[in-house]
Amino acid sequence: MPFQKLKLIEPLLRAVRSEGYTIPTAIQSEAIPYVLAGRDLLGCAQTGTGKTAAFALPILQLLHSRPVGGGHAHPQAAAHGAPHGAAVAHGGSHPPAAAHRRIRALILTPTRELAAQIGESFRVYGQHAGLRHTVVFGGVNQRPQVQAIRQGVDILVATPGRLLDLINQRVLSIREIEIFVLDEADRMLDMGFIHDIRRVITQIPPKRQTLMFSATMPKEIRAMADQLLTHPVTVTVPAESPAADTVEQSLYFIDQTLKSDLLKLLLQKPEMTRALVFTRTKRGADRVVKRLVQASIPAEAIHSDKSQGERTRALENFKRGRTRVLVASDIAARGLDVDSISHVINYDMPAEAETYVHRIGRTGRAGARGQAITFCTGEQRDALRVIEKMLGRPIPVLQHTLKLHPGQAQPSAHGQRPGQAPHRSAGSGEGRNPKHASHKPHSPHQQKKPFWQGKRNAHPPASGRRANP
Repeated sequence: MPFQKLKLIEPLLRAVRSEGYTIPTAIQSEAIPYVLAGRDLLGCAQTGTGKTAAFALPILQLLHSRPVGGGHAHPQAAAHGAPHGAAVAHGGSHPPAAAHRRIRALILTPTRELAAQIGESFRVYGQHAGLRHTVVFGGVNQRPQVQAIRQGVDILVATPGRLLDLINQRVLSIREIEIFVLDEADRMLDMGFIHDIRRVITQIPPKRQTLMFSATMPKEIRAMADQLLTHPVTVTVPAESPAADTVEQSLYFIDQTLKSDLLKLLLQKPEMTRALVFTRTKRGADRVVKRLVQASIPAEAIHSDKSQGERTRALENFKRGRTRVLVASDIAARGLDVDSISHVINYDMPAEAETYVHRIGRTGRAGARGQAITFCTGEQRDALRVIEKMLGRPIPVLQHTLKLHPGQAQPSAHGQRPGQAPHRSAGSGEGRNPKHASHKPHSPHQQKKPFWQGKRNAHPPASGRRANP
C-alpha cells in the first residue's frame, strides 16, 4: 500500500516523497488510519519499525486540518468501527499567527536523544504543513527553549523533568492540548518516571486523543493503558522472531580480562564501518573508549554523565562518520536512530533479554543487513539462557584465538557451551594480541507491585529507497 492510500494530505505526501519513502511500514499502515479517525491507540511494535512516523504524520494532518480551538471530538459512536473509511478534511484552516498559537499536541518521551530525534521527524514531515514545534529537555540552558515556546508552538516534544519544570515556572500550559502521545512507555517505567507521568496527566484535559506506544507490553503497561486510554484500538505488529531477521547474531565466550583485546581485534576488520558498542555502566563506557583511543581507534562515549553538548557532538560525529565507534550505556538502547550501523557489539551482556533485543535493533534497519556480536563471560551463562529462550533458538558461537597470560586460569567458557566437549582454539599463540580471530560459527547442539495505580485522573517495506520513516 503506498502512502497515498492512507489519505494523507498533499503537504505530508510531498515531505514523505522528498525523503525517499514510498511504502509505509506495518505499524504505519495499521496506526495512521485509526489516529486520523480520532481513536485512542495502544501501539506495540519492534524497534526500528517506523513508529515515530506512525504518530507524527497523522498528528500533523489533524492539527493542520482542524480550526484552532476546535478541540478533539472523541469518536465514541464509532468506537468499534474500522477507520479506513473515515472522512478526514484535506484542507483545513490556515495556521494561526504565532501570538495566538497554543500547544495542541504533547509528545512525552524518556530521553533527550529520543526527544531530539522525534523533533527532527516533525521538522521533516511537517516542512510544508505550516505548523510549529519545539523540543524541551533537561541538561541544557532552558532560555532558548523558553523563547521558542513564547513565540508560539503547536506541537511540543518533551522529557518529563524539563516539562514539569517549565509548567511550575508558568512558562507553558498543557491544559488545552488535543493530542497526547506517551512514547516508549515501558522505558518510562524502567527509568522511574511513573510519578512524573502522573503529574503530567493532572495537567492535561480529560477530553483528548491519547496515543501510547511501547516496545513491550508487560502487565504494568496494560494497566497504565486502561487508565489513560478511552475505548482504544490496539495495534500490534507481530514478528516471527523477537529480533529482526535482518540482524545476524553471534556470540563469543570470553574472559572478562580479554574483552578489550577482542574488541580491538574485531574493530580492525574493514567491514566494521560503523560500530555501536554497549557497556553496562557509564564508567565501563569511558574505560572502553580510553583503551580504544590508546590503540589509535577513534571512539567516543555517550551516556547520562556526559553534558548535552558532549552527547550531541558524539552522536553527530558518529552519524557523519567522523567517529567509527560509539560506546554507549543503555541510555542509547532506545531511540538511537543512526543510518547504516553495520555492527552492534554487546561488550557487556545485558541483564534482561528485552534490553538485548532493543540493543541489537540499532542495526539491520530499513531492510539493510546488520550484525550483532555479544561477549559472554562464564558468570553470564544464566543471562544467555534467558536471551536464547526468548529468541527461541541458540545464538551461534564464534571461536577466538585469545589466551590468558601464563599463570592465569583459563576460563571454562572459552568458546563452548555448557555440556559441550572442549574444542581446540583457532590459534596457538601465547600472547594476548594475536593477528587474527576465527569467525567460523560453532554450531551448538544442545510479582511485583504494579507501577500504575489508581483511577484515571479527572484532569488528566515492500519497495522504495528507505522503508522506515
